Amino acid sequence: MSFNEVSVVLVHGAWADGSSWSKVIERLGEQGIHSVAASLPLTSLSDDVAALDRVLERIDAPVVLAGHAYAGGVIGATRAANVAALVYVAALAPDEGETVGEVFHRGESHPQAPQLAPDAHGLIWLPHEAFGQAFAQNATAQEVAVLAAVQRPIAVACIGEAVGRPLWKDRPSWFLIAEQDRMINPATQHFMADRMNAQVRSHPVDHTPSVTAPDVVTEVIVEAVRSVSARGSAGITDR
Repeated sequence: MSFNEVSVVLVHGAWADGSSWSKVIERLGEQGIHSVAASLPLTSLSDDVAALDRVLERIDAPVVLAGHAYAGGVIGATRAANVAALVYVAALAPDEGETVGEVFHRGESHPQAPQLAPDAHGLIWLPHEAFGQAFAQNATAQEVAVLAAVQRPIAVACIGEAVGRPLWKDRPSWFLIAEQDRMINPATQHFMADRMNAQVRSHPVDHTPSVTAPDVVTEVIVEAVRSVSARGSAGITDR
């Protein structure tokens, strides 16, 4: 299979949208790799998986599926047959029977992590100051301003729904651990990556490296694409 016959689907997490992947999309395109940023409603885990599946069903090619933060739970919950590999970017990877919230709260919070609580509509917003303090502390002032301006809240229902058998048990996976993450404890990321038997790539980056360290993120995704290309169609069947 040709390297360029593999597509990449990029899935944003909470408080973000597809624009958070713009630098990675540009870099993948420079290498001839087609990519799509899936848009999640962030209304429930089931709704988000359904939205992702609608994107995946439009792609007639093997897919490397990459998810950031909360989206780790989403990419692990799809059963789309064309997904050949998974890439977790500072992401949450609940096991069967776990919720996203349980793994998020597994470790100690960073001193600069925001205090989160739902509003009257059951939506959790990230405080404006948290974008520069914890969400992307390595970003420029302009990048922080954009991230804060386009943020989308996440419903409590997203993080309270237990997942079924995660796809990472049936597909090869990569895990980019963000060692400077102030939102998801790096120790928790190591724990999840280890139990997944993921290919671990650890870097001194913040919680949102797609914005602040896009070359690092692109490198991991391209590694997964090359692996899928080398395996050919054998990579799209359950182990």
